[in-house]
Amino acid sequence: MRWVGDVFLLIGAAFSFLGALGLVRMPDVFNRIQTGTKAVTLGALSFLLGIGFLHPEWWTKLVCIGGFILVTSPVSSSALARAFLIAGVRPWRAPEDREAPAREEG
Repeated sequence: MRWVGDVFLLIGAAFSFLGALGLVRMPDVFNRIQTGTKAVTLGALSFLLGIGFLHPEWWTKLVCIGGFILVTSPVSSSALARAFLIAGVRPWRAPEDREAPAREEG
């Protein structure tokens, strides 16, 4: 079971890294919130699963921590997005000339 736990820890590290990279690369706050919520939550749950395989006696605590993450992450991201929208932050949009290629009439 050691290698299964190590694989889940590696998957968790990869998703956490991709979530952090998304926080830097995304164009606006709404995309950053979604990146942080989805990727980092999956990374954290993979970490917990990997730790559960490495230390089976900790399963009850890890399930409680995972449940807490699954409940609080969507609620906090929704509250942050709503607060930014109320504060007047507008979502990012692509420039008009890059949205769709120009069509030739004829």
